[in-house]
Amino acid sequence: MADTSKRPASAPSRRKAGRHRGEGQWAAGHFTPLNGNEQTKKDDDGLNVRTRIETIYAHRGFDSIDGADLRGRMRWWGLYTQRRPGISGGKTAVLEPEELDDEYFMLRVRIDGGQLTTQQLRTVGEISQDFARGTADITDRQNIQFHWIRIEDMPEIWRRLEGVGLSTTEACGDTPRVIMGSPVAGIAADEIIDGTPAIDEIHRRVIGNPAYSNLPRKFKTAVSGSPLLDVAHEINDVAFVGVEHPELGPGFDVWVGGGLSTNPKLGVRLGAWVPIEDVADVHEGIVSVFRDYGYRRLRTRARIKFLVADWGAEKFRQVLEDEYLLRRMADGPAPEAPVQQWRDHIGVHEQRDGNHYVGFAPRVGRIDGGTLAKIADLAESHGSGRVRTTAEQKMIVLDVAGDQVESLTEGLEALDLTARPSVFRRGTMACTGIEFCKLAIVETKARGSSLIDELEQRLPHFDEPVTINLNGCPNSCARIQVADIGLKGQLVTDADGEQVEGYQVHLGGSLGMEPGFGRKVRGLKVTAAELPDYIERVLLNFKEQREDGERFAQWAARAEEGALK
Repeated sequence: MADTSKRPASAPSRRKAGRHRGEGQWAAGHFTPLNGNEQTKKDDDGLNVRTRIETIYAHRGFDSIDGADLRGRMRWWGLYTQRRPGISGGKTAVLEPEELDDEYFMLRVRIDGGQLTTQQLRTVGEISQDFARGTADITDRQNIQFHWIRIEDMPEIWRRLEGVGLSTTEACGDTPRVIMGSPVAGIAADEIIDGTPAIDEIHRRVIGNPAYSNLPRKFKTAVSGSPLLDVAHEINDVAFVGVEHPELGPGFDVWVGGGLSTNPKLGVRLGAWVPIEDVADVHEGIVSVFRDYGYRRLRTRARIKFLVADWGAEKFRQVLEDEYLLRRMADGPAPEAPVQQWRDHIGVHEQRDGNHYVGFAPRVGRIDGGTLAKIADLAESHGSGRVRTTAEQKMIVLDVAGDQVESLTEGLEALDLTARPSVFRRGTMACTGIEFCKLAIVETKARGSSLIDELEQRLPHFDEPVTINLNGCPNSCARIQVADIGLKGQLVTDADGEQVEGYQVHLGGSLGMEPGFGRKVRGLKVTAAELPDYIERVLLNFKEQREDGERFAQWAARAEEGALK
């Protein structure tokens, strides 16, 4: 087990200063907060705000909420204020937080491993209908997000969620966020190892634990034993990837330091193989390294990816083993590249037990509570009690008998949830966007949905796997740098010289087969109105110029700039 008992969050042990003496590292003895966020966390643990929500704010209303709780600690329980309606993207970086805040909240429900029972899904749907004006977005981290939440309703929402084993604990904030997992863990015929026991043990040890509730920034974890590499492990803070060790058998390869946003970095391998019974130990040790050595001076440098970039994998592994695990990890092999580009489990697939799972595609993750309840009903009427969310804003029904598959897929189609989506329905993702997000500059969800319709009409026979990711700001919640076509929202100048919504274009990013951030073509910005024309033009150029077997990312890397404009 990781040796963390001597390093409580309030008083970590002193160690010699690291390379950056002025970075606010606790391990270097720097405990004085160097910015307002660190001061807020020192003043009171974010976990404690729930008591004030339940005993004060839910009774006295929005205006009673302390500012440090409102824009800080409430995130420890999955709550962000949402954007006040009617504020244009040009005002996003100009207005003060209190001018952007609406009196309603986004609430994130953590779905660790993407695992839901039909009872849990139905409860989520009912909460959506009763308290969130029907909203329920599936995120690309397998969570579900509500909007229009009132602070007065939070005690009842928690009562319902926790009554079925769900929670919002540390769904946001400077904490260990949701633990991503393969949505077909334990059932896929080609699985290397089932990571579910490790996810459960990590959750038991670290979620809601005050020893890990004050990290320098958010901390994202992924665990998957699927050969499809289906949890975007390359861009998580820590990831455990299923591999077969030639002598020790199935286990996990350890990756650290991935992340996107405005300074993207791919994770690096520690070169260590970990058996499933040790995954939680290693995870706890890595979280502790981040807590103690992570940079707390500047928020823009506080993610673990910056520490890993400065130290390198070798030093990181040495500190982890020498100071936290107090033992050596075995060396191990890298995962093999997946044999296919799609990693979303869409369609009908046979399970190892002879039943089937059915993956289907909502539009850019947007769904409503009534539909979630109908999905639960459909699954149950076809013999299933389990559903899953995926890292691609999709869903899966598990455990469907062969003679029930066709009926289930027809029922899903009737809800506009197809298990046989077009390339564009399957490959398009979008973040929350300006409708609700205070950081956003442009619209994403509705535009992504209309873009799907437009491209399906214009290119009905296009069948090459292509991902199109729309993001409302530079922060890359929708993973624009690793999409075939990544669209970063910003204001651009149209042909009439007017400032309008538009996108900077990233081309040829990818994960899995040849991970990389693709390329930006100088000056390539597209207005929202031009978007369908632009994507149609680029995809037709790809079809015309590609070589046999060449993927979009490979073509985009070598294509002339003129073909990309």
